Amino acid sequence: MTAPNRNALWGRALVDELVAAGVDAVVVSPGSRSTPLTMAAARRDDLRVFSQFDERSAAYFALGRARRTGSVTPLICTSGTAAANYHPAVMEASEARVPLLALTADRPPELRDSGANQTADQEKLYGDAVRFYKDLPEPAPNDRALRSLRTTVSRAVATAEGADPGPVHLNVPFKKPLEPTRVSGDVPADLDPVAEAGRDGPYVDVTPGSPEPGDDELRALASELSTVDRGLIVAGPADPPGLDAEAVTALSHATGFPVVADPLSGVRYGGHTRVAPVIGAYDAYLSAAVAGDGDDPGRDGTDAGEWTDPELVLRLGASPTSKNLRKYLAATGADQYQVDPAGRWREAEFAATDLVVAEPSRLCARLSRLVGGGGGDPDWRAQWEEADRAARAIHGREAVDEDGVPVPDESVGFHEGDALRAVADALPDPATLFVSNSMPVRDLDRFVGPTTTSLTALGNRGVSGIDGIVSSALGAGSATTDDLTLVVGDLALYHDTNGLLAIDRCDVDATVVAINNDGGGIFHALPIESFEPEFTESFKTPHGIEFEPMADLHGLAYARIDARPGATGDGEGDGGAAAIAEELEAACARARDAGGSHLIEVRTDAGSSHRTRESLAAAVDRAVHGGGSD
Repeated sequence: MTAPNRNALWGRALVDELVAAGVDAVVVSPGSRSTPLTMAAARRDDLRVFSQFDERSAAYFALGRARRTGSVTPLICTSGTAAANYHPAVMEASEARVPLLALTADRPPELRDSGANQTADQEKLYGDAVRFYKDLPEPAPNDRALRSLRTTVSRAVATAEGADPGPVHLNVPFKKPLEPTRVSGDVPADLDPVAEAGRDGPYVDVTPGSPEPGDDELRALASELSTVDRGLIVAGPADPPGLDAEAVTALSHATGFPVVADPLSGVRYGGHTRVAPVIGAYDAYLSAAVAGDGDDPGRDGTDAGEWTDPELVLRLGASPTSKNLRKYLAATGADQYQVDPAGRWREAEFAATDLVVAEPSRLCARLSRLVGGGGGDPDWRAQWEEADRAARAIHGREAVDEDGVPVPDESVGFHEGDALRAVADALPDPATLFVSNSMPVRDLDRFVGPTTTSLTALGNRGVSGIDGIVSSALGAGSATTDDLTLVVGDLALYHDTNGLLAIDRCDVDATVVAINNDGGGIFHALPIESFEPEFTESFKTPHGIEFEPMADLHGLAYARIDARPGATGDGEGDGGAAAIAEELEAACARARDAGGSHLIEVRTDAGSSHRTRESLAAAVDRAVHGGGSD
């Protein structure tokens, strides 16, 4: 049992304590200074070791895995810039409340600030983004030091996965020798067995917990919900491991409140949607201008269609993806109860009236048993369900006006939102869908409504960057046997090309659907679009990259669908929206049936897609509110 030297002893104790705390996988990047940690991990048969060359990709891979599981997957890297490359993922983990543990090897203290090679100031490298930081002492083969190390590791894992989950940083200095070579007399033979080998289970067994309202406070909140006819439950993007959809459904049944569900909430998709009023197309028909008492004029001066607003809103999870929803809720003047297990603020319109410090799923379950009353106003629920049906019919090109004319007319062609709908329609049950930031997550929000499919939809909405998307998706895929599909924009795919190495190195299969609009398509939705040549040169930034060689490089089967207006070739872009959507859906089905990993490139025109979104929005506005967007 005696280790060959103090570094090997230290690394083994640290890794053993990770496993005792429930860790089942680590992500390691090659490097010399981290050798004691890497060797200790590699020699554990009960620990899965993912090897990643690029530390930035490694960190996002670990983040994606934790986002899927709710449990931490520690990172191990060498000193210097390797640790700095974790920083973007640390920022995302902090804001999105995803468990992350960075174990950064370091030079010994005497080499800091000395000009020594590959030595930088790694102390508190990630600033306030981490929930807990500690610069570990140098390895010391004595009982007290080993007990301290084991205690720190137990605390680190518990903090990363706690009521306010997020990143933790342990900086781990080592002197040479770094390899497990024997050093005579370095490790005494009379160490306390508990300090050296640990306890049966974690050295410190942390019992997790989260704040709960007292009985009086809970009854008071239940009473508020019981006296309201027009209430909403708004489920925003969920913290890992997600909201309990059954608990949210139970509260909806008890109150009669519709559930406005973000696609990343864990509530929009699943079998519960058969019996719960889950609303998903709200981004198409809500805005600050809609808010009113039902008698105010609509956006074009006509009657607003008797749209009524909520009296009370119960908000779960993070701030919703939909700006339209956020602005609408603020403009209603309704009482807004923001539920947060960490007691932190997540409502940037600053319109919330109450902060409820509680774990949201447990709160919903408890409230559902206490709420009394008539189950809300049935006309209120019908208003939301009818608006959602109208929007989904228009988005699916299934709506007609009173004369039987299609709404919108057939000139409205394929757009990027149709790609999200086609991908979602092709998914098996169950499935994991990871969506990129910029337009894909927004199109998922607006155009892919509730379904009974057991679909886990994930995205990085903490700081909403386009970096690390591929790696995050593959990390999520590594934690499940579900079919994995990633929908990503061309810039985000190019930004994290290194992440594709995990397909082979980490044995993860994925279907990658790349929406290629040749640059920053989201900028077409902003006023900067009218400023040329600056818009094209500095914002849209067309690149002309061919993605087929990228697929060949990483061993992905490749298919291309050209959905640009008037395009010809592999995918007839002038074949109509339905034909292109069917072609994409068929390509996704073929990829799934063939197995392995695939890249499906969908070439689109960003400007045309944006104009189509505008046309569809105007049609929905007329159908729901009797108004117009112009």
